[in-house]
Amino acid sequence: MAHCALEVADIFRIHGPGWRKAQRGHLSLGQLKVMSAIEQCRSAALGGHVLRCEGCGLDQIAYNSCRNRHCPKCQASAAQRWLEARQADLLPVDYYHVVFTLPAPISAIAYYNKAEIYALLFDVAAETLMTIAADPKHLGASIGATLVLHTWGSALTHHPHVHGIVPGGGLSPDGEHWVACKPGFFLSVRVLSRLFRRRFLEALEHAHDAGRLHFFGEDTTLADAKVFADWLAPLRKCEWVVYAKRPFAGPEAVLVYLSRYTHRVAISNSRLLAMDERGVTFRWKDYRAKGRTRHKTMTLDADEFMRRFLLHVLPSGFHRIRHYGLLANGNRTSSLTRIRELLLQQADAVARTPASDAEVESARPSFFCPHCGAPMIVLQTFARAQPIRAPPQQAWAP
Repeated sequence: MAHCALEVADIFRIHGPGWRKAQRGHLSLGQLKVMSAIEQCRSAALGGHVLRCEGCGLDQIAYNSCRNRHCPKCQASAAQRWLEARQADLLPVDYYHVVFTLPAPISAIAYYNKAEIYALLFDVAAETLMTIAADPKHLGASIGATLVLHTWGSALTHHPHVHGIVPGGGLSPDGEHWVACKPGFFLSVRVLSRLFRRRFLEALEHAHDAGRLHFFGEDTTLADAKVFADWLAPLRKCEWVVYAKRPFAGPEAVLVYLSRYTHRVAISNSRLLAMDERGVTFRWKDYRAKGRTRHKTMTLDADEFMRRFLLHVLPSGFHRIRHYGLLANGNRTSSLTRIRELLLQQADAVARTPASDAEVESARPSFFCPHCGAPMIVLQTFARAQPIRAPPQQAWAP
């Protein structure tokens, strides 16, 4: 992988210490951990190993990765491992891409209620897809979906939405037939939008009544049930953005797409252009513009850049890739086997790589020489630096 001239880690290393001090008490533990992980990623602080090329004899020091899911440098290998695990799940059918987006007012309160509202976004989007698909007036079948959460816009603003990857069809109610979508058409976007809006607002109101929502700053008054009901009223009438893209060009294209979306972070290092006295300059895409004017550059003060980046730190343990319906983890294997039988496709034709091939794969070198491309062997490993910690306080006996 080519080394970027400017990285998010560089911004955190240079401007992070002062900003952390200025924001003391206003940053969550999760945000502080993300900053620390990105700053230390692929540095001596995390340890590493010494490599030697078997071809040209080049010696190289490689430092370990932080493997934090918010780190721009650690997602390529994670995405590859995930894709290899999902490759056997692909079906020989059209796949569709559906996006569910929250309106701006709900996005604002979602920042203070990430776990609750993001979970609602996942579940209501999946329920909407499966409900409309099961309706005989639309598809009349049970479907599966993989949903991926993104919380950012191109300019690093808070913009929660889920990308859904859905096979173009499903099982009939009796499980004896594969019901395919109409060519080039999955489900009515208008119908999906209306049901998504109604179900989400119902779920949000229920969460408020149960006391699971919290409000701060100018939104504090929303804690009152009457004020919250009045605040929801306009949202019942406005349009909610749900759209479906054209079907992918074959199952292989789905993997290519997923490799760009499943493990994406708020901003990649390749989009960073410069860091100087004016701030941090990066590329972004203005989706309201058309043609060449869509691609623009933006400069933010370093503190504002870090603030926007950390808006997208997810709650600890929160899963941002989820599977529903026929693709749910509990019944994925049996569902896919049944679908392949109905599609007259032998299960062994799409099975995972044979054991012998897997053994060969596992024996492949992990490191290759950047100059000649030959495998590199590990000569020596060194442990991560141990942080200096204060001695434990002495417990005095009474």
